[in-house]
Amino acid sequence: MSRSMERLPKLHEAYGNSFKIGAAVNPITMVTQKDLLAHHFNSVTAENEMKFERLHPSEEVYTFEQADEIVSFAKSNGMSVRGHTLVWHNQTPEWVFQDSSGGKADRELLLARMKAHIHEVVGRYRGDIHAWDVVNEAVADGGGELLRSSPWLASIGEDFIAKAFEYAHEADPQALLFYNDYNESVPEKREKIYTLLKSLKEQDVPIHGVGLQAHWNLEFPSLDDIRRAIERYASLGMLLHVTELDVSVFAHEDKRTDLAAPTAEMLERQAERYGQLFRLLKEYSGSIASVTFWGAADDYTWLDHFPVRGRKNWPFVFDENHLPKESYWNLLKEANPERTFQEIRS
Repeated sequence: MSRSMERLPKLHEAYGNSFKIGAAVNPITMVTQKDLLAHHFNSVTAENEMKFERLHPSEEVYTFEQADEIVSFAKSNGMSVRGHTLVWHNQTPEWVFQDSSGGKADRELLLARMKAHIHEVVGRYRGDIHAWDVVNEAVADGGGELLRSSPWLASIGEDFIAKAFEYAHEADPQALLFYNDYNESVPEKREKIYTLLKSLKEQDVPIHGVGLQAHWNLEFPSLDDIRRAIERYASLGMLLHVTELDVSVFAHEDKRTDLAAPTAEMLERQAERYGQLFRLLKEYSGSIASVTFWGAADDYTWLDHFPVRGRKNWPFVFDENHLPKESYWNLLKEANPERTFQEIRS
């Protein structure tokens, strides 16, 4: 670790009285960002390595090697681990939804496969993973339907969500279990997510919290909408985790591809935005137990080439060389509002 990094205040220590500070990792970034991760973060989430297609590519085969590496990395650095994700309509192999003749698997077969997968995966990491995103992105974005169309819904029915939580709780009764989704602060979808969570609570389903993915940008969603979403979910007695935070420097409708680096205005606005967001999140630290960035530094982000091919993005508080951006210093200021910027930087 470089001396310059060693001298930087650790983000997870700055927010130690508020919530855990996490980062999504993969086998590459655990090497290329090792020092940055070890210094600033006290929680990690597997970006892809614990998803169904990676762990369970065929019915009789489990491939835990890369997921095990992430758990080992976390243990060696004194970090917590969030598990992501058990049941999702994406990144699930086709065999899961097919019967022996290649037709559509029926309810009983699909439930049996879901249970077997969850028991095997959650059971393997029992005691090592403190929280799981059990069901991911099951709510419809718009229209009159509550749940999005998916093979899980088509073959099992609406109770596939409740069943997933029941199986996860059986596999590890001590783990915290979360429903996780994006656009969680958009009013229409917020109310759908709230309706789902309320229904699960009323059925005594073993769900403990909601994951707010928080894929936000410089303006959207508004701080007021984020506040309303936090308060709405917390009103159910739900524990909240911010699970996939990044702040894109591009608005959703901005399709340009001509920038080789973020502009000074982008970095200034991003720093202001991060400061505003963490001020708000800290205000609700009684309900929010964890804030996880969906990455650690700008050298790697899933937002590169998405949604615009051929375009780099710079969504984090550390730059491509793992150096602190102004956003980092704003986070430290929000963690220590009684101190001046000069004192924090000294």
